[in-house]
Amino acid sequence: MRKPATTRGQLLRSLCVSQLAFAADIGSLALLTEIGGLHYLLSAGISFLLGTTVSWLLSILWVFEVRRFSSTAAEYAVFMLVGAVGLGLNEALLWLFTEPLGIYYLLSKVIAASLVFFWNFSARKYLLFRSLNRPAATGPAC
Repeated sequence: MRKPATTRGQLLRSLCVSQLAFAADIGSLALLTEIGGLHYLLSAGISFLLGTTVSWLLSILWVFEVRRFSSTAAEYAVFMLVGAVGLGLNEALLWLFTEPLGIYYLLSKVIAASLVFFWNFSARKYLLFRSLNRPAATGPAC
């Protein structure tokens, strides 16, 4: 299936990818916390890295057609760096919603992940998946 060329198409596919990555993220968060007995913030860090890896794989396979790095290792490193900033935002929001506001940690995770999605999409598109040689616009943007 052809990848979408427009930002809107990429955003829609990225939203789908994020939902799948989020399922891996929150599922492993719950397992590590409830069954593994880890503190929820430690579990959140591990599960966020798992979700980010799922997101990277699906992003290069289905969402973005332009890749700025010829090295897969370098691309993955930058993707994870953006994810690390997202992880910091995620952890801070998760703590804020859970501790001071008293929201159940899994619901806090849903809220935090929803907010961090926009950071991740924008930063990854700008840093990793946009063409540096953009043709001049000839009509209205879609």
